[in-house]
Amino acid sequence: MKINKRRIGYLEGGLSAVVNLVLFGFKFSVGRSIGSVAIVADAWHTLSDTLTSVIVVLGFWLSSRPKDREHPFGHGRAENIGSVVIGVLLAVVGFNFGKDAIHRLSIRQSVDFGRAAIIVTAASVITKELMAQLSIRMGRKFDSPSLLADGWHHRSDAASSALVLMGILFGSRMWWLDGALGAVVSILILYAAFEILRDSSRSILGEPPTGDLLERIGACRDDVAPELVDLHHIHIHRYGDHREVTLHARLPGNILMDEAHAASTLLEERLRKEVGLEATIHLEPLPHT
Repeated sequence: MKINKRRIGYLEGGLSAVVNLVLFGFKFSVGRSIGSVAIVADAWHTLSDTLTSVIVVLGFWLSSRPKDREHPFGHGRAENIGSVVIGVLLAVVGFNFGKDAIHRLSIRQSVDFGRAAIIVTAASVITKELMAQLSIRMGRKFDSPSLLADGWHHRSDAASSALVLMGILFGSRMWWLDGALGAVVSILILYAAFEILRDSSRSILGEPPTGDLLERIGACRDDVAPELVDLHHIHIHRYGDHREVTLHARLPGNILMDEAHAASTLLEERLRKEVGLEATIHLEPLPHT
């Protein structure tokens, strides 16, 4: 799984960088040839996405490095750090969108583009939305926050190009359309940035186990070590694909040390095999009644 996930990250990041560079070339050339400031600006927005693709590749490379003395649990959280960087960049994009949209509305500025811009702008919308769907789908499949973040960055660029296209088609008759759509897209982008930063920060700072995970831990206990009762103080520590769990369990105080150790070992092995958790179990005696 780790190898496949890393290869997917490299593939997505490399493909994104190439696509962004090609789209930048077409947008910039068309924008300069027809004198469209908006298309030239949209081209630079696309080029900026190349930076996020580089961050994706670097994040996967760092997270795949083995553990060492300074990082005994590996480098898996590098991917989360990369997604935080992407989230911040996405927030900047959303803020600038909103600022430009408000400015256009305040001066009642309409958009006037030439017909030649339709093809390159429509192609950009389609291509970037396809890249967004690919990145988001792979991010969900491999539980990758950086792929999800990059997917939303692709979608923000598709939204930018869609605004330009709407301006080409309808801006001459409805001066307010470009500014109004820009404001709406700005809010959507900022919300996406907020979700990316929230989810990545949770993973870095630590989060409580989900109900489903608690049920799976309890089921493993029931199968191999039912004498361990009252599992509590369960903490999950995630380092990319590597996950550690620490928990407390109670058992009768008169049980032999060998038996207690055997029960905890069986549960640790089952959690490693069935749930993918490296477990550390603290044993406590049941209170006397």
